[in-house]
Amino acid sequence: MGARSREDLAVLEANVGHGFANRGLLEHALTHVSASAARPESYERLEFLGDRVLGVVVAHMLYEHFPQESEGELSRRLADLVRKESCAEVAERWGVGPFMRLGDGEAQTGGRKKRAILGDMCEAIIGAVYLDGGPQAAEAVVRAAFAERMRAPGRRLRDAKTALQEWAQARRLATPRYLLAARSGPDHAPFFEVAVEVEGFEAARGAGASKRAAEQSAAQAFLDREGIEREDA
Repeated sequence: MGARSREDLAVLEANVGHGFANRGLLEHALTHVSASAARPESYERLEFLGDRVLGVVVAHMLYEHFPQESEGELSRRLADLVRKESCAEVAERWGVGPFMRLGDGEAQTGGRKKRAILGDMCEAIIGAVYLDGGPQAAEAVVRAAFAERMRAPGRRLRDAKTALQEWAQARRLATPRYLLAARSGPDHAPFFEVAVEVEGFEAARGAGASKRAAEQSAAQAFLDREGIEREDA
């Protein structure tokens, strides 16, 4: 288990708020691709599942907590709550870093503190809880981890595309361009990958079940990478 023994997983389980009947699922969720013999043995599939579980539970939380808000306002709150940065903060509160299973190279380059990996493992752990304890257990973990952040008073959020466009305009850059990079899946359940190009910067990519969602994801990826806040002043 890297820096911690298998027995110490009880500490992490307590932090997450779920005792695993199948502790192997938790170990799987903590295994980075750099420490696995094959990609299916890493956390990536659990991350895929956990991302969807997280989205559904947080959407339900927002629907309950903000009964007067529009679909657009709820969508912006959802995007903020489930973005990688937010998930990384949850993983840090859980104390995931010491329990990560990383390859030597990733460990030596600070992998235990990398926000992208922490965010991915947060989602993977949620996916593992879902498989181990079912929907109710996963919902309980998500609510405990994200409720305080959801209720915290803050400034109204702009959507990521608007924030990126205004940021570019303020610097007299051309309007960001969104290019369809790939489309996959059947017609009834398509999956889109989009790249956003900003003058003078490396393109950023995002994905989603619609072009609009993929564009928002790409814009958010750019904002996150460049450290740009998207809250109104």
